[in-house]
Amino acid sequence: MGVAAANPEFHVLAVDDSIIDRKLIERLLKTSSYQVTTVDSGSKALEFLTTNPNNHQEVEVNLVITDYCMPGMTGYDLLKKIKESSSLRNIPVVIMSSENVPSRISRCLEEGAEEFFLKPVQLSDLNKLRPHILKTKIKHQKQQVQGEAKQEEEEEEEKSEFESPTQQEQQQRQPQQPDNNKRKAAMEEGLSTDRTTRPRYNDIATVV
Repeated sequence: MGVAAANPEFHVLAVDDSIIDRKLIERLLKTSSYQVTTVDSGSKALEFLTTNPNNHQEVEVNLVITDYCMPGMTGYDLLKKIKESSSLRNIPVVIMSSENVPSRISRCLEEGAEEFFLKPVQLSDLNKLRPHILKTKIKHQKQQVQGEAKQEEEEEEEKSEFESPTQQEQQQRQPQQPDNNKRKAAMEEGLSTDRTTRPRYNDIATVV
C-alpha cells in the first residue's frame, strides 16, 4: 500500500493489481492535486475502507477508482460491496478497464459507478472526478447539518418535558384550599332558616 500526499483536500483510493497501471494512475492523480492511497486488490481496498472508515479514519476517502479485472475480488465486486454498505455507499466509485465491453460498462453504471474509464486513463479523464467528489461532499455536509439540527431539536424537547410539569401534575401540586365563601354562604343560609322557623314568644308572659 502506498500513500502519496499532494493537496490533502481530496483523498482518492486507487485499486489495481498491475503495478504499472497503479503507478500511472497515482502519478496522474498527484498531478491533479489529489492525495492518493494505492492498493493492489479489491479485498485490500475493502479492508482499508472498513477498518479505517472516516466516518472513523484519520484521512477520509473521497473517491475510489478501481480496475475492473483483478484476481479474487474484481472491481465490480468491490463496487457492489461499497454500495451495499451503509457506511460506505456514499463514496463515489469509478471503474477502469482496458476492454471496451458495453454490457460491462452498463452493468457497472447501473450498480452505482459514477464513471467508466477506458485504459490508459488520461489526465482529461481525471478532470471528471472532482464534480462527483464535490457533489458527494456537499450531500454529506447537508446530512450532517440535518442530523445535528434534529438532535438539537430532540434535546430541546426532552429538556422542555423535564422542566415543564404536566397540567395534571401542576394541579396535584397546588394545595387544596377550602372554599370559605361557600362555607360562609351555607352558614348564613342555616341561620336564616333558623330565624324563620323558630316560634316567637314575645306575647307570652311567664307566671311564677
